[in-house]
Amino acid sequence: MFAFPVAAAAKKTAKKVRPKAPPVSAKARAQAQDYANRRMDDAARSPIENAAGLVPFFERLYRLEQESDAQAVRILHWGDSHTAADEWTARMRSLFQSKFGDGGSGFSLAGHPFRGYRRIGEKGSMSRGWATLGLLNRDGDGNYGLGGVAIEASRAGETVALEADAQQGELWFYRRPGAGSLAISTGGVAALGEEAGARDTVSADGPAGLGVLTFQPGDRRWEVITQDSRPVRLFGWVADNLRGVTYESLGINGAQASLPSHWNQEMLAAQISRRDPALVVVAYGTNEASNQDWDLASYRDVFAELLGRIRAAAPAASILVIGPPDRMHRVRGKGWQTFPRMDQIVDAQRIAAGEYRAAFWNWRARMGGAGAMNRWVTAGYAAPDHAHLTAAGYQLLGDVIYRDILSEYARFVKIRERVADQSSNGQASHHPKNHPGRVEEKHEPQP
Repeated sequence: MFAFPVAAAAKKTAKKVRPKAPPVSAKARAQAQDYANRRMDDAARSPIENAAGLVPFFERLYRLEQESDAQAVRILHWGDSHTAADEWTARMRSLFQSKFGDGGSGFSLAGHPFRGYRRIGEKGSMSRGWATLGLLNRDGDGNYGLGGVAIEASRAGETVALEADAQQGELWFYRRPGAGSLAISTGGVAALGEEAGARDTVSADGPAGLGVLTFQPGDRRWEVITQDSRPVRLFGWVADNLRGVTYESLGINGAQASLPSHWNQEMLAAQISRRDPALVVVAYGTNEASNQDWDLASYRDVFAELLGRIRAAAPAASILVIGPPDRMHRVRGKGWQTFPRMDQIVDAQRIAAGEYRAAFWNWRARMGGAGAMNRWVTAGYAAPDHAHLTAAGYQLLGDVIYRDILSEYARFVKIRERVADQSSNGQASHHPKNHPGRVEEKHEPQP
């Protein structure tokens, strides 16, 4: 396996001077906003490629709308700092939940594992004695869990808490030989997996694997406290409702598509399987633009391996790859210039997505292609660093991706219901092409 280094963001460097936003006239800003809005509105210019890959996800959404006993629909979204900010993802979470119901906040990291971490809609806290594991570090044991980040403490009295509105809750931890114990401070009932019965204190000591602490419904605040000096490692919380949609953001600042290959794959697969996602969103590529240690073929291999692991862990899920945005850097004497290999990143991701029946949304093309980031900065939709968006830009991004997905979903529903009507009226023949069981093959949404 080829895995290029995650170097740049992991090394300690001198504090950088952040570029300031250039002065922009009201007229120039309005013109730039009009350009960006028109580009993002033009779905025909850059539609969802291989939208048929979203059919399993659409079927789950349809059942959620139509059946009173349908399971909640869970969406997992891995990515870099665009995802970690939880502005783009929070917008999509809000839109999906407004239409299909609030499934809760789903999985989130325990405590505050890195500066700036947040999940809009819930409040987490932790004491000072926890150390953060994972992130961009490739030297640990790789047992960092679903988000690639864990926290660990090795003394009694360390606390972690979460406040969230949900009908059921869990705390995921690392069960291993010699691990310590946790107690609950809220009065909720805890159980270790399915087998431990009701008790107030749970030991993490045991065969290596995923431990799950479940909480009594009704408590809005959940808190656990370490009981001794033996190590306790926490992966994150789960706050679920019985129906609706969750949209779970799993972003790490500086992350590249090669990073998950350094996590324990057995542990990661077990946690993906437990969440049972209907849709997995994969959004990397911005940080690879400044990394010289890859070419088109090697990056395609890395990205394909990532999609393959996701497909193996969640075979019934749809996968949506969201390509990176335009990214620029300042060149002496030339001003802001697009990173020269952005096209190769997009091409490699598109190729890998096709190989694993994943849908693909070309963010860079949709925003205007090479150099578009300049106009987005002028519009106030992108930050002066020419790499990230502003809150307004991320909201626009979330609105447009959601609208594109729902447009394909509407086509799916129309076709599905037409075929069902034909079948109930006796109009469908027994020819395999017309058989209702082949709806996904014959009547797939097309870009």
